[in-house]
Amino acid sequence: MPIQTLEPQRLYRQIAEQLRVLIGKGEFAAGTRIPAERDLAKQLGVSRPSVREALIALEVEGWVEIRTGSGVYVLDRSHRTAPPANGLNGANGSGAEWGPLEIIRARRLVEGETAATAAQHGKRKDVDAMRRAIRTMRELAARNEVPHEGDRAFHLAIVNACDNVVLTETVQGFWESRHGPIFARMIDYFETMGSWQAAIGEHEAILDAIAARDPGAAREAMHQHMDKFHQRFSASWRRAKAT
Repeated sequence: MPIQTLEPQRLYRQIAEQLRVLIGKGEFAAGTRIPAERDLAKQLGVSRPSVREALIALEVEGWVEIRTGSGVYVLDRSHRTAPPANGLNGANGSGAEWGPLEIIRARRLVEGETAATAAQHGKRKDVDAMRRAIRTMRELAARNEVPHEGDRAFHLAIVNACDNVVLTETVQGFWESRHGPIFARMIDYFETMGSWQAAIGEHEAILDAIAARDPGAAREAMHQHMDKFHQRFSASWRRAKAT
């Protein structure tokens, strides 16, 4: 199969573009299943999570259909007159949507430091805001509602404690990226109420470290939260929710 090896540091959109070209040339015919994620990762020389992001991007664009537990199938595009409105381009003003896993890695770096700074310089009102945010998360989860509101409030309370508008706007930008079609689709597949319950516990560990004014523990707790967040998005497709 004429697949070219990609450099490991390249993002999902290079993978998606190569697969899109192969589909367009008929290498993968409409209705057929493309190679498994692990096989594509090996042939492309990239990680399986990067392939996953590319496949979800192609699904968002209408090139493939992901059937959980079965595989990824090429869609018939012969009757399409225009590309879908929500594709890879223009999602964040830079020409392409940020990859969800890349966002999580960036958040690990930035928010690890905001948590440490909050532990050093945060005031009682900031810690109180974090507690209220976690309470909101628990109340929403108890009603079987996705607790995005409390989650966002928690992370913004941490960065607000740093008293730095650049950091605040950076973290807000991370949150806005969740509304991109690829990130939203990833959430549909891999976030469950069970994963949210685990995330709430991770938030409580961060809060405990900040309230104890322990910058090292706060940084480590945030790193662990982001690492587990990344792991949830990298889980086996068999564990994904059927759509």
